[in-house]
This record gives sequence, C-alpha cells and structure tokens, in this order.
Amino acid sequence: MAAAVKTRVSSKVMGRLRLASQGLVGSGFGGVPEAVRGMGAMQAQDLQSALWAVGVRVPGTGLSDVRRALDDGAVVRSWPMRGTLHLLAPEDLQWILNITTARMVQGTAGRHRQLEITSDDVEKCREIALGVVDVGRAASRAELFAAFEAAGQATKAQRGIHLLWMLCQSASLVPGPLDGNQQKFVAFDRWIRSSRHPGREEGIAELLLRYLRGHGPATLRDFAWWSSIPLTEVRRALPEVSGELVELEHDGTQFWLSPEAAALLDDGVPGQRTVLALPGFDEFVLGYTDRSIVLPPEHAQKIVPGGNGVFKKAIVAGGEVTGTWVRQGNGRTAAVVPVPFDDTKPLGPAALAGFRRAAERYERFLAS
Repeated sequence: MAAAVKTRVSSKVMGRLRLASQGLVGSGFGGVPEAVRGMGAMQAQDLQSALWAVGVRVPGTGLSDVRRALDDGAVVRSWPMRGTLHLLAPEDLQWILNITTARMVQGTAGRHRQLEITSDDVEKCREIALGVVDVGRAASRAELFAAFEAAGQATKAQRGIHLLWMLCQSASLVPGPLDGNQQKFVAFDRWIRSSRHPGREEGIAELLLRYLRGHGPATLRDFAWWSSIPLTEVRRALPEVSGELVELEHDGTQFWLSPEAAALLDDGVPGQRTVLALPGFDEFVLGYTDRSIVLPPEHAQKIVPGGNGVFKKAIVAGGEVTGTWVRQGNGRTAAVVPVPFDDTKPLGPAALAGFRRAAERYERFLAS
C-alpha cells in the first residue's frame, strides 16, 4: 500500500512539487534521453517548443544536443496518444501504440470516411511507403505524397497526413531524422532496433507509474486524459504500482507522486523563488486535465486563447503560472519579453531578475 501524506499543502507547494518531479528545479535530468524517459512522454506537436521543453530540464544542454538525439534515434517523435505528437524513448513507442492505437483509430473513423480512406487504401500506401524507404532510406513527406499520388492515392485535404498517421500507428513508419524543421520518415523496424512487449495490463500499470513519477502530484483522471486510457482500466492498474508511490490529499482529492518528491515536504520544497520561461505546450501546464493548481482559472484564456488548443509560452514563478512571454527580433536585436497576466502589476525586482536569468538560459540554449 502507498504511504499517505495528510499534511495540508497549498496549491503553490503542489506546483513546486510538480516542478521537482518534472526536473524543472534541483539538478534536473542527466541528459536528453533521460529527460524524455523520466517524463514518460512529452507533448511535441510544435517542434521548437518541444526542443526547449527538453532543454530546460537538462542543465547545460543546447539546441544541437536535442536535435542530435532525434537524428540519432536516441529519442523519437511520433503519435503515441491523443492523436498528438510526443517525444518518447524509442523502446517505448511500440508497446504504448499497442495500448492506445485502437482507441485513436476508432476516434478518427468518421474523418476517414469523409476522406474516403479504407483499410485497403492504408494497406496499399503501406506497400508504397515501405518501398520508398527501403534499405534504410529516409523520405520526406513530399516524397511519400508524390509516391501515393502516382499510385492513385489522393493526398489533398489532409488525406495524405492521415494516411501517414495510420502507417505510424501500425508501426510501419516512424518520423526519423530532422530535415530543417521537418522530419523525414523511415521504416519503423530499421529505425527502432529494440522494442519491449509488455501485455496491456502490465503496460498500463507501467505507464501510469512513470506518468505519476514524472508529473506528480497528479490524479488518476489526469493520467486517463493524458494517455487516453479509459479511467476504469487506470483504476484497475493502480494497485499494481501504488506501493511505489505516495498518496497526497489536497482539497479532498487524492493525488499521487514519487517518494522522492514527497520527501521534499519534510525539508522544504524547492522553487519558491524560481522563475522559469517555459515553452508553449509544456507538460507543466498541458499535462493535466485540471490545470487550476498551477494556472489560475481566470487567466486560462491567456495561455490558451479561446480554448483553441494552442498553448502559449508560460512564465512560472514559485510553481504558479503568472504570465506569458515572447521573443521579439532576431540576432543581436532579439529580446525575450515578459507579459504578466495583469499588465498593471509588472514583475517585481526579484521576479524580473529571475526572469532575465531564465531568458538568458534560453538564449544560450538556442546558441549552442
């Protein structure tokens, strides 16, 4: 059974515990693959945001280090859940797809009928694509689309990207090395040499454990949303891993986190004065179905305007989202500018100094 912590914990302390779990305070992660594995998976639909999301968690790393990890296959970027691109460890992609693909494909059935995509179309495109990427070759989206079109498979109106998505869901293709800010596609079995194969129940339990360790304090509902795994299956998985977690009660709700993060409650949770410049779509903000612990509900629209699903870059101070930020200009004229939620209350001297340090770290990341 998990140890239960009944100490009254404020939302700001909950936020700082999440910073610690996510490697955003303290010593962080030891390298790019370690950060991705430690998080379980990291939202990556926007490539530039995803690269900085890793960089901010790995002290001393640069943009070239994260790009190299993708080019070398040390981490992969694909669609393991929620129909959205994520970064994850290569050996994890196959078994996570085994758990999530059927539900995701079912969710796109209506759109595929609109696009006139049948199982025969997908199989035909699989044969075409594997022929294009044969002998370890990487192919751009444009090359694959041209091959599809030549075989009578239309690619306009998003039909092409849905076909590629289906081939990635079936582990036929996987996005591989970078070509500028795009990725080329490669044969799954050639790019990912080793895959694990836990059963469904074992896999759900492992993914739950890794999510709660890398995102805690978090709830089972948070994980069910994040992973697109039905809550009933998540609840069945909890007893398998609860002994490796600590239960924390906050406002009458059960949260779970790692023992290492929970131990910080004894000595003082770090990050009270930490100011971070996080990328858009960062897991600290996005990775929970209820974001109100770190993002005041009255300001949620300023992070996701109109609820359009596009998350802005976030200023996090002491474990709470306090504003957004933008990078203006280029080269020597570039400047990272804070945009506090309340424009009548600019950052105080200490917070402004902390933000400037965070901005300088971001600029160093881009330059290395």
